[in-house]
Amino acid sequence: MAAAAAPGALGSLRAGRARLAAACCVRWRLGPGARLPGSWRGPRVAPAVWARGWACAAGGSAPRRGYGSDVRPEDELRVRHLDAENRGIVVLGINRAYAKNSFSKNLIKMLSKAVDALKSDKKVRTIIVRSEVPGVFCAANLPVPTIAAIDGLALGGGLELALACDIRVAASSAKMGLVETKLAIIPGGGGTQRLPRAIGVSLAKELIFSARVLDGQEAKAVGLISHVLEQNPEGDAAYRKALDLAREFLPQGPIAMRVAKLAINQGMEVDLVTGLAIEEACYAQTIPTKDRLEGLLAFKEKRSPRYKGE
Repeated sequence: MAAAAAPGALGSLRAGRARLAAACCVRWRLGPGARLPGSWRGPRVAPAVWARGWACAAGGSAPRRGYGSDVRPEDELRVRHLDAENRGIVVLGINRAYAKNSFSKNLIKMLSKAVDALKSDKKVRTIIVRSEVPGVFCAANLPVPTIAAIDGLALGGGLELALACDIRVAASSAKMGLVETKLAIIPGGGGTQRLPRAIGVSLAKELIFSARVLDGQEAKAVGLISHVLEQNPEGDAAYRKALDLAREFLPQGPIAMRVAKLAINQGMEVDLVTGLAIEEACYAQTIPTKDRLEGLLAFKEKRSPRYKGE
């Protein structure tokens, strides 16, 4: 943890606050992102700290303690690097069926480890986040495009994970919503910040205040997802659409894709003039690359480019 690594008194203070936050999770049933009781300026409860004391069921039930001892921790997150024509696509499959894919300390640790590894892997072009538990999606700042495939329930933290992805696709039968106010807490994994950016402030407030759950068609109507599909007998319609999208991304220049994502994300947080300056700086990073020259040569020779991410 960063607190443990910080030197001197500041590091000790941060470490102490982290331990206090973990203890308060159990004592006062705090949700992720909450502040310590009696303080509006105290340390927030990080999701990883919150998970140590409580795991909230994706179906919206009350917080509960602990995890089953019969589940192998290494199976909670499955990382698959696809091959053949799908080479460059990575699938992160969440697999905690007994807990409806609710977050655990181990799952958060595995997700963090996977994200760190994928950030530095230049062979990775697109990442799909999906559930490997039928009927449930639960739940990242990654430099490559990320797609959330929602084939079932995405409530609370599950939707927050989907909101952290660049693109969201869902089956019409999927259910999604930020339902934390039903538990007398608020979304603490980025929901109060990302949902307004996705669908607008007024509608985001309405959905959070009401804890309303939307199906795929309703989510598409408000702009929460990009594509809605009729569910298939296999129960993976959203995943198949996500895979189709990922295949569309594969032929493009990998450096350009990463820089385009950076320009969009950074530009959305500033005014237009500053955003245009960010775009100019990002564009300049693509000019000296070998991929740009390969793109021009391939266009001239009327062939498909062979990009190497250089």
